[in-house]
Amino acid sequence: MTQSLPLEEEKEDKPHYHGHRQRLRERFLEHGAEALQDYELLELLLFAALPRQDVKPLAKDLLNRFKTLKGVLQAEDKALRDAGLSDSPVALLRAIAAAHLRIGRAEIIDQPVLSSWQKILDYCQAAMAHETREQLRILFLNRKNRLIADEVQQRGTIDHTPVYVREVIRRALELGAGAIILVHNHPSGDPTPSKNDIAMTREVALAAQTVGLTLHDHLIIGGGRHVSFKEQGLI
Repeated sequence: MTQSLPLEEEKEDKPHYHGHRQRLRERFLEHGAEALQDYELLELLLFAALPRQDVKPLAKDLLNRFKTLKGVLQAEDKALRDAGLSDSPVALLRAIAAAHLRIGRAEIIDQPVLSSWQKILDYCQAAMAHETREQLRILFLNRKNRLIADEVQQRGTIDHTPVYVREVIRRALELGAGAIILVHNHPSGDPTPSKNDIAMTREVALAAQTVGLTLHDHLIIGGGRHVSFKEQGLI
């Protein structure tokens, strides 16, 4: 006669965090994101990438390092790896950030600039805040000031981006744009315009005027802030 195993030996051992994951999912599905703290929402994101790990301590550590969910999603790959993440969670967080960026782009394309200005600022912040090198992004507008294209034209070093005025104007004419907005980042975190930034902007504005284009603004992104040349009276 086969002897049965004790009941406690028949039970499958489960990690101590198994029930926590299920309860967190159920709370999210029933009550939405507002019912979760930031670290709990980050836990949900990490579940898929780290199915066999208690991710609560990791989620709390990431928020402590990068301050906010936005900071985590916009962190550089190296910084995420320095925080202890492997390729799988790094790729997951990067994909989430990319999806958010594409949604932001979809919300502003073909929209009037003036009525979408905050969304444009948010999009530019999301697109450029994590960049470790300067880049020049150009927003092309049609004659009704609707955004028709968003392109990165140049990438430079940590403190300089080459700007080729003829290329800026040529591309605007190719797209049939009536106006442009220049956007570039300062990886240092200080969005204050340099003398070179001001001189380059005036050169672009003059060249644009000669072919009937309007330079609406030049935005510098840095450290979660921005400077508008138009607001500062620099164009």
